[in-house]
Amino acid sequence: MPRNAAGLEIKSTDELRVMRRAGLVVARALREMAAAALPGTTTADLDTVAREVLASENATSSFLNYDVGFGIPPYPAVVCISVNDEIVHGIPGARVLADGDIVSIDFGAIVDGFHGDAALTVAVGDVAPEALTLSDVTRLSLAAGLARVRPDVSVGDISAAVQSYIRAAPARYGIVAEYTGHGIGTRMHMNPDVPNLGRPGRGQKLPVGAAVAVEPMVTLGNPGTDVLDDGWTVVTRDGKVACHWEHTVAVTPGGCWVLTAEDGGEAILTAAGGRYAPLGD
Repeated sequence: MPRNAAGLEIKSTDELRVMRRAGLVVARALREMAAAALPGTTTADLDTVAREVLASENATSSFLNYDVGFGIPPYPAVVCISVNDEIVHGIPGARVLADGDIVSIDFGAIVDGFHGDAALTVAVGDVAPEALTLSDVTRLSLAAGLARVRPDVSVGDISAAVQSYIRAAPARYGIVAEYTGHGIGTRMHMNPDVPNLGRPGRGQKLPVGAAVAVEPMVTLGNPGTDVLDDGWTVVTRDGKVACHWEHTVAVTPGGCWVLTAEDGGEAILTAAGGRYAPLGD
């Protein structure tokens, strides 16, 4: 079993390898859902794709029946599908994807008691250039945050790297503050929170064996949010488009290992100046 240190769950090498297996399930499901996100596809169709991957991999869902309490019904699907002005936690259903939609897909899987969690944003057909640029900025801000991960990095270093990349973009974007990344392991959400705004050197330090999900959520307008009546779907208050990208990353002795990237994060980290240091699959 993982040990706890300073409120963090610290995984052994073998436990991180199990998390890598969960991460590869997540990567496969996201790849297959992204390929299926075409005009005329329903968001429920994407949930079906994800369920089929879980079944074929003998994995279970991190999301299905997730219960936050407060009178909100447990989450009813295995994937969150958020379209256009929906930021996160959109519930799959009868909605038909249309040409020009931008769709964020967030998925989690459990293998042998350990979770993997990641998200990506895909363009459906011919999407407005400003939405495509927003997705690129969000994705690259995630890469900037991941590149900071190494032994004893502070959470604030990761947060500041995400924020700095977005703030340096030519256009002004909204960085969602209410929803953050998180620790992950034997539960999907654990200490510490990993905000997308922060200051270097602040917050908890992450030792070898820690794992976190880094997940910037960025909007074309103001960062204010509202929650729909379903209790789950988070939307931009001003109705502008939003994007969401996420990976689960582990701290290793030589740097980090992106557990939900099919190549372990080698391409992302190399391009962003990070320390790619896998433990071996």
